[in-house]
Amino acid sequence: MGNRRAKGILLAALIWLIIAGLLAVAAKVLILPYLKKELDEETGSESIYQQEVTIPADSFTGYCVLRSPLFKKLLREEGVKVRIVDDNAAYEDRMKSLDRGDAQMAVFTIDSFIQAGAKLGKFPATVVLVIDETKGADAIVAYKESVKSLQDLDHTDASIVLTPDSPSEFLARTVIAHFNLPNLPAGWRQGENGAAQVYRRFTADKGKGRKAYVLWEPYVSMALETPGAHLLLDSSKLRGYIVDVLVAERRFLRDHPDLVRAIVGAYLRAAYAYSQSPAMLYERVREDTNETGSKDLSNSQIERLVNGIEWKNTLENFAYFGLLPAETAKGTQHLEEIFSNISDVLVKTGALPEDPLQGKAHTLFYDGTLRQLQEEGFHPAKKVNIIQGIGAGTDELEPMHAGPSVQALTETQWAELVPVARMRVQPLSFARGTARVHIQSQRELDSLAQKLASWPEYYLLITGHARAQGDPKANLKLAKDRAEAAASRLRQKGVGSNRIKTEAAPASGKTGEAQSVTFELRQQPY
Repeated sequence: MGNRRAKGILLAALIWLIIAGLLAVAAKVLILPYLKKELDEETGSESIYQQEVTIPADSFTGYCVLRSPLFKKLLREEGVKVRIVDDNAAYEDRMKSLDRGDAQMAVFTIDSFIQAGAKLGKFPATVVLVIDETKGADAIVAYKESVKSLQDLDHTDASIVLTPDSPSEFLARTVIAHFNLPNLPAGWRQGENGAAQVYRRFTADKGKGRKAYVLWEPYVSMALETPGAHLLLDSSKLRGYIVDVLVAERRFLRDHPDLVRAIVGAYLRAAYAYSQSPAMLYERVREDTNETGSKDLSNSQIERLVNGIEWKNTLENFAYFGLLPAETAKGTQHLEEIFSNISDVLVKTGALPEDPLQGKAHTLFYDGTLRQLQEEGFHPAKKVNIIQGIGAGTDELEPMHAGPSVQALTETQWAELVPVARMRVQPLSFARGTARVHIQSQRELDSLAQKLASWPEYYLLITGHARAQGDPKANLKLAKDRAEAAASRLRQKGVGSNRIKTEAAPASGKTGEAQSVTFELRQQPY
């Protein structure tokens, strides 16, 4: 009896010890922090911030406005604190942080946004703003002795050295998707960890092997200073593919639309201020490169960085989101088209097994934020006098960037153009012995016209071919007529006449391919 009583007392004591321990833990974890917080609040002051937003990004110079003191100042006046977190371009982790709610907004290139969402199996965020487009910051270089043009990569021993999962890789993929390089091997990629490593590989290889190298500034300029090096292509020749965007996590956007609108508005105001003062922009880029690791760049390198990025303004964003009439949008591609084109490149080049958008590109961007700003009469110079002389001016929004213009050429000037590459086009079919284009080939030409809109600075040489049968003069005329028929269709679909020249190739072969048409892009020498 005594033993049972002693055990009962011991058990009760043990239970009380456990309860006391739990109470102590609860006090340490819950009560003491609460009391400390209460003490801190009683002996502190009220925060100037009512909201805090985390935005993962990386060190790309195009995001320098997002990291700027001016952007943060404008938001501070709205009671909003932004934390820009550098995740070293870990796009998949960036998408996961949005999905978990650890980040409320983020920046992506559109191709990285599509790939990260495809790998995650969902898109927890949607695009609310177009930030910029590169126009020369990324480039493909080579040694002229081994690769004279991009067409020289159409060979079984060719390769491209690049940084995997970067805008530079996507530039290479865009080239492969658009140009006719059927002999480029499946294992064409040779990966290096960043542009610095690609540059070291370039200088070490010294032109050995049929290789091209994809770099970004300042390494592009450094590479081109190497004897024998030349530029094959840079992103200034391309439109609508290497595009940076700001996205918002969907639940955050639904629950805090005013906060998202405040962030977008503050960004557009800050970007406007820098666009109105070149000296201010150059200084911001210099500060940003120093902060992000590229210290002590020369003035010429800073200038190339600035010139290699086209920051998008308010009016251009209205156009991208389809909020302007066609005559005002001036041919600006709609975001839905841009998403579809980029997804097509990723699938064609094997980066993705299938289109993750499944024809629903419109679900990946939200026009409501910009639409409301437009309806409110938003102007980035209004509300605050951002810098002296700016802020109380015109109601006109800043104009769109001028598009490239292709001048008409003389025969002599056409002869001086250098080849870029042949376009990737299915062989055209014609009614036997005629220049009448079959319906399926008309669709192929319509698709080509859309692709050519993405390469607006290049000229197009259209060469007709005919089989080596019958009268040689008649064959040559037929070949020329077929080239003219293809050119006529492209002109109807908006390709400028200044860009096009037709010619006939000497008759050769007896197969179907010998009676088709080829399309070669050409350019002024760099």
